[in-house]
Amino acid sequence: MGNCNGLPSTNATADRYNTPPTANVNIQPNPTHPSPNYPAHPTPSNPAHPTPPPAVPRPRPLSGIGRVLGRPMEDVRATYTFGRELGRGQFGVTYLCTHRETRKAYACKSIATRKLVNRDDVEDVRREVQIMHHLTGHRNIVELVGAFEDRHSVNLIMELCAGGELFDRIIAKGHYSERAAAALCREMVTVVHNCHSMGVMHRDLKPENFLFLSEAEDSPLKATDFGLSVFFKPGEEFKDLVGSAYYVAPEVLRRRYGAEADIWSAGVILYILLSGVPPFWAENEQGIFDAVLRGHIDFSSDPWPSISSGAKELVKKMLRADPKERLSAIEILNHPWVREDGDASDKPIDIAVLTRMKQFRAMNKLKKVALKVIAENLSEEEIMGLKEMFKSMDTDNSGTITFEELKAGLPKLGTRLSESEVRQLMEAADVDGNGTIDYIEFITATMHMNRMEKEEHLYTAFEYFDEDKSGYITMEELEQALKKYNMGDEKTIKEIIAEVDTDHDGRINYDEFAAMMRKGNPDMVPNRRRK
Repeated sequence: MGNCNGLPSTNATADRYNTPPTANVNIQPNPTHPSPNYPAHPTPSNPAHPTPPPAVPRPRPLSGIGRVLGRPMEDVRATYTFGRELGRGQFGVTYLCTHRETRKAYACKSIATRKLVNRDDVEDVRREVQIMHHLTGHRNIVELVGAFEDRHSVNLIMELCAGGELFDRIIAKGHYSERAAAALCREMVTVVHNCHSMGVMHRDLKPENFLFLSEAEDSPLKATDFGLSVFFKPGEEFKDLVGSAYYVAPEVLRRRYGAEADIWSAGVILYILLSGVPPFWAENEQGIFDAVLRGHIDFSSDPWPSISSGAKELVKKMLRADPKERLSAIEILNHPWVREDGDASDKPIDIAVLTRMKQFRAMNKLKKVALKVIAENLSEEEIMGLKEMFKSMDTDNSGTITFEELKAGLPKLGTRLSESEVRQLMEAADVDGNGTIDYIEFITATMHMNRMEKEEHLYTAFEYFDEDKSGYITMEELEQALKKYNMGDEKTIKEIIAEVDTDHDGRINYDEFAAMMRKGNPDMVPNRRRK
């Protein structure tokens, strides 16, 4: 893939695009398996002077000095019992863990030291620990209880955020208002202000990196995953391209940026909270980058006409292309729309936003093809309703739905979408990329929304890929199956294996396949790119 417009020429282009989707240790509870509401640290009664968590006995010492943390190694498993997996990334896994004496539940991010192959990887982990210690005690930042290294891993024991991700809370709530969005914005920007005032740039702000401490309605929102964060000095410029495509600022793409890039990311999140869709969207990372650099932002489609001028003005000022013209964190917190006694309306935003938010998270290509296989094997009884929907949209009875037919047909089903959103749905559903949606493609897309993931359907799909019936999908079988849909390039195969192959044996077994199909859809694009 070539450079997108405006990006300086670099020999690192290939590295930037070939990193697997799980490339930074960006691990949080799986939204489809929310963490139980274990006791966690109580919310401090005075956020300005939070009460530190009680001291916890340290793990048993081991012989030797750890190469990452540079201090004596310790046996964390002698102090903590490790439970189920909460999330997974390239470098490690986050587990639910319980302190053996106090029975208090925590999250442990366990980073495999064998995967830290160069000095930069080691420095990143070291810096993450340093930054979390540096920011400790803030109401809106996940608390690091301790960092311990043994012979195999660095273990970060953190408070357990059992309330799930920001997106999941909004979706589960059923509706929300400008006032609710303003309250969330206030908490997010408070984190940014605290980080910036402490000389820290987060560099990967996105809804998945904001977790609720508990399931309580008034639970604090906590920023997590400081794996890409850096210390900075005023006026210092950075050049490495990091972050997540939807939220990345234009100056980051141009490789010359400072802390204002975090404000841009927060502005993108606020735009999504209010409208349900990202301001810059495309089917691939290249297209998203191009859209960010073009900088056109849609404030005319629904629901923007019904959103207050104060909210729109704030979003525009957070998404100024020139970082020097962007509001600072403190200016945002003083904005009339954001202030606690501010102007944000309590009127609920269009319920269709929730549907669009659920569609926003993209599937990987294996999952798309697997769902298509399932669609082809569903019984007439299971798809009768979807078949009638398809027929009602296919007004010329051609067996395919065009963009115009989709645009005309969706309102008949009671779905209000803007033209750009219809185009997004069209492009997502058009698996073979021929510009129209055929019957099976339509069933595939709508079936996915209905969570058609029964065991017998999953096994049928698995067998489609596992041609030699070995019980595994090999890289060769994956490539062969995806090539039928023009998806079988080497980069895609590597990304899918990296994401799905949790036991790292280079192939996909049925349990891994089923876990991928059932879990919440992962990020479509890489999180980490190095120079």
